[in-house]
Amino acid sequence: MSKQVNFKKISAYNLPERSPGFLLWHVSTSWRRSIEATLRPLDLTHPQFVILAALGWLAQEGDRVTQVTIGKMAGLDPNTTSQILKGLEQKGLIERESSLDGRAKNPILTNRGSKILASALPAVETADNEFFHGLSKQEMGHLVKLFQKMLLNF
Repeated sequence: MSKQVNFKKISAYNLPERSPGFLLWHVSTSWRRSIEATLRPLDLTHPQFVILAALGWLAQEGDRVTQVTIGKMAGLDPNTTSQILKGLEQKGLIERESSLDGRAKNPILTNRGSKILASALPAVETADNEFFHGLSKQEMGHLVKLFQKMLLNF
């Protein structure tokens, strides 16, 4: 028989539904499932979409983009970013050109990558709108500001 845990002694919350971390976990896993379902027909994983979109945003002025900059925008470490970029390159969605100093590679979208991103981004935004449909515009604005504030702390 297992020993029971006295949550009143170890938790600040009397119910898991009162814990912001527990709620964030549930909301984020539900949201991610909806995004993954949206991206599946496009043969993209969620991390691949995030990297593809980050590259698209950063390169929209025609500037060369570094792998480090993409990773920072996506909130991913350099190794993970590199692995995802390799997968996107294998799918023909990006190419990696040698940088001016030759030590690094600058990812660029291919024509196919641009077309996939042009389909994926509106589809993801539609999925976001469907997921958050129960929030008013004002609540959505507050939520975005809260997320931005939280990110400033990390």
